[in-house]
This record gives sequence, structure tokens and C-alpha cells, in this order.
Amino acid sequence: MTINPVLIKSSYAAIEAHGSEVTAHFYRHLFEHHPAVRPLFAEHLDEQQDRLWAAIGALVTHLEDTETLVGVLEGLGRRHAGYGALPAHFPAVGGSLLATLAHFARDAWTPETEESWTAVYGVVTDVMGRALTAELATGSA
Repeated sequence: MTINPVLIKSSYAAIEAHGSEVTAHFYRHLFEHHPAVRPLFAEHLDEQQDRLWAAIGALVTHLEDTETLVGVLEGLGRRHAGYGALPAHFPAVGGSLLATLAHFARDAWTPETEESWTAVYGVVTDVMGRALTAELATGSA
């Protein structure tokens, strides 16, 4: 799978106007399909939704700036260790993220776009997962 920055950016542009609707939908989807992860999150998700939306925006913005992107993802991985997240949670999050993006991107969501976002999420899970695992191993979380 390869990352096509044009498809990532154009599909993000298609969902960008929906903002907080996107993240609210994501969490509904995640908790409906993976209720076991619900205890990892605060009862009220407004702040978390804003952070998720900012993270998605940063991912798209820095997609072609590897050094910055890796730094952002490593920081997210380290912080998520403190929230009780585990690498085993990443598939559930990824499934809900892709379903949410597809829902809001509508016609901008093609098989090629899905493949590209799947590849992006693979990078996310790799970099965040390594940072999260390292943080858990040091006992800093």
C-alpha cells in the first residue's frame, strides 16, 4: 500500500467543514463497535474530540514532512501510554477512523483513497505503537 498525498488531502478537504461532527461520529462508532475501550475515555468527550480533530489536521498538514510527523506521532504515543492505551487498541481505532472518514468524504472516498488512508494509519500505528510500547516499558506511563 502506498500513501497518495493528493488523495489524503482532497478527502480531508471534503470532510473538513464537518469538524466536530466527524469526531463525534468517530467516538459513537468506536464505542458502539468496541465497547471495551469506552472506560479509557472521559465521560464528556468535547475536549478529546477537539484533540482528535487537531491530530487529524496535523497528520494531513505534515503528511510530507516526515520529521515533524514522526515527532507528533511519537508524542501522541507517549501520551496515550498514560491513558491506558495499548497497541492492541489500534485496530479498533483504525476501523472506526476509516469508517468515519468514508462516511463524511462521500464521493471523495474511493478504493484508492481508502488504500491511501489505510497506509497512513499503518504509519500512525507503527510510530505511535513504538513510542507507546517504549513508554510502557520504561514505566513512565
